[in-house]
Amino acid sequence: MSIAPVVIPFVKASACGNDFLLIDLLQIDGSPVRGDLAALTRRICDRHEGVGADGVEWMFPHASADVEIRLLNADGSEAEISGNGTRCVAAYVCAEQGKERITLQTGAGLKTCILTGRRNCEYEFEAEMGKAEVGEELVVRAGADEVKGIPVSMGNPHYVLFVPGFEADWQAQAAEIQRSSQFKRGVNVELAVIDGKHDLNVRFLERGVGETRSSGTGSCASAAAAMATGRAESPVRVHAPGGTQTVRKDGDLIFLRGPARLVCRGKFFLS
Repeated sequence: MSIAPVVIPFVKASACGNDFLLIDLLQIDGSPVRGDLAALTRRICDRHEGVGADGVEWMFPHASADVEIRLLNADGSEAEISGNGTRCVAAYVCAEQGKERITLQTGAGLKTCILTGRRNCEYEFEAEMGKAEVGEELVVRAGADEVKGIPVSMGNPHYVLFVPGFEADWQAQAAEIQRSSQFKRGVNVELAVIDGKHDLNVRFLERGVGETRSSGTGSCASAAAAMATGRAESPVRVHAPGGTQTVRKDGDLIFLRGPARLVCRGKFFLS
């Protein structure tokens, strides 16, 4: 006798090439799924045996927000927040409910996304990302070398390294930084090239994922570090392989503007 698989409905979305699966746990009929979200995230994010994504935004109902989201990276580890992932969920809520002001409860607190533009399945939002906590320059050992960068918290940990250009093996250097015992909760590493007072070119190596084509909180951290050290002025356009986002500072608060695109809807069969 065959046993029907558990069916997991999902929506896939992308923000500047940073892709996520959006899954509403209330739509899943199967208690085993809820028992081990980390294992399921690893399986469904696999780009060969699963759907493929940088992570899953698990969605839950919330009493005072439009939705509560819990972000698990592709390796199953949990992260406090993704700026790009948050915008992807906002695009989903906008499409489903027609709202233009979306509130999301994240692991880094309540975030509000304001719709600034829409064309078919392409959305643009500006999100208030809170206060950037920019630390003093920190020396970190990366292999045989020592590097100097700026630690920044956007509700999740970042280390911003300003460089004259991107070396062919920059990923290896960033991975060495991530392995440093100085970062107790792990760290997202950004390598940033200054390209004028209002422009940065940035590369990202994220916890639990590896290299990504973009990062929302990484863009905020890079811009905040550049502004705090006098290398850039608000607003800052952050250019990455996946596209451009704009970071501005208003008082102590950081705002992030960028696109999000709903890619497809489907079902994953958990046998």
